[in-house]
Amino acid sequence: MKNLGQMMKQAQQMQARMSEMQEEMEAHEVVGASGGGMVNVRVNGKFDVRSVSIDPSIIDPSEPEMLEDLVAAAINDAKTKIDAFKQEKIAEMTGGLPLPPGFKLPF
Repeated sequence: MKNLGQMMKQAQQMQARMSEMQEEMEAHEVVGASGGGMVNVRVNGKFDVRSVSIDPSIIDPSEPEMLEDLVAAAINDAKTKIDAFKQEKIAEMTGGLPLPPGFKLPF
């Protein structure tokens, strides 16, 4: 029974670390950019867009598609950065061991 008690304690510690890590990842913010930094999107770890900034010099009412593409590219850049941050944190928690295919942590 001693081993079971130790396993339960370790499981509780890991759950606490996972909760802390999840909070850290959700609070982490990155800036995605496109157009050489002319469009910036700030996104948190929950993929909530916090702000968008667009250099007025690239706003051309006759070409809205260009601006739409730049905003989408900036959002995708931010998502890539958040995904990389999450993978880094997961690697820290698992000691660098890869997770089995299809296995997802709750964040």
